[in-house]
Amino acid sequence: MAVTMRDVARRAGVSAKTVSNVVNGYPYIRAATRDRVLEAIDALGYQMNINARNLRSGRTGIVALAVPELSLPYFAELADAVIRAAEKHGLTVLIEQTSAVRERELAVLSSARAHLVDGLLFSPLALGPGDAAQLNTALPTVLLGERIFHGPVDHVVIDNVNGSRAATEHLISTGRRRIAVIGTHPGEEVGTAAIRYNAYLAALRDAGIRPLRSLAAPAGLWHRDTGAEAMARLLRSRTRFDAVFALNDTLALGALRVLVRYGVRVPDDIAVVGFDDIEEARYSNPSLTSVNPCRNDIASAAVDLLIARMEGAASTQEEVVAPYRLNVRESTVGVEPG
Repeated sequence: MAVTMRDVARRAGVSAKTVSNVVNGYPYIRAATRDRVLEAIDALGYQMNINARNLRSGRTGIVALAVPELSLPYFAELADAVIRAAEKHGLTVLIEQTSAVRERELAVLSSARAHLVDGLLFSPLALGPGDAAQLNTALPTVLLGERIFHGPVDHVVIDNVNGSRAATEHLISTGRRRIAVIGTHPGEEVGTAAIRYNAYLAALRDAGIRPLRSLAAPAGLWHRDTGAEAMARLLRSRTRFDAVFALNDTLALGALRVLVRYGVRVPDDIAVVGFDDIEEARYSNPSLTSVNPCRNDIASAAVDLLIARMEGAASTQEEVVAPYRLNVRESTVGVEPG
């Protein structure tokens, strides 16, 4: 015979309702009571009937996370953080890769998906401000990423402006004056590249440094190979520069590889800063100074907002700006701070 919730309740000396509250993550339960219930569950091998629970609640217990590209470490690490944040609420995460293709991003928002999941965490790249009306769906949705849209859904954003300024100001503080930037998207008015590049320009101007167009190296997709190609173009151009702000870490890692191949000393000759603080940044040689956008904070805030929407507990749209930290390492100071 399968172990029931009543069996667990009898062993733990509590009501079946208390057992239900524990397995569904109800927060207002005494720690000692929760421990007794969890011990009884382990001892009896109880398994919650998720299908039955979902039928009663009208929910699937699944939320979707749609990201452009899981091969990019930032999105892979973000997905990991979202999964861990969702698990705390008993939710399963279904991950979908859109490849930054407009049609696939619109498909994520289609009503046909609403019966599969209870909510959507969505990081769009191909959609723009003119697509805001597409977000008016019955599916509870929280956006991740840039301030491309102002409503009609909740939004958790990276502090790209202040993070990019901090990266540039750090390079200036080390005495650098000819700071190149890798990863620009010429002609882009909204999006991560435009926001980070404009913040870099503002930091230079505030320091009395005239930005040079020749120090801006475009890169389409932000991958290691495009970062390497952009750095190689800069070096071949004979343009003098003493530092590089790469608009993400994968670009920076590709750039570092080329600098080493050309015999350039980092940071003695050229200092390098990235953005995203992926795990690999701590283990590159030299280790990479990078802006940490606090993925765990982004994931927790996004999941909390989504649950509030799913439960009908939220009314007005919210925008949460995640904190950031500049983690200084060997690529700008030579010796990593202790």
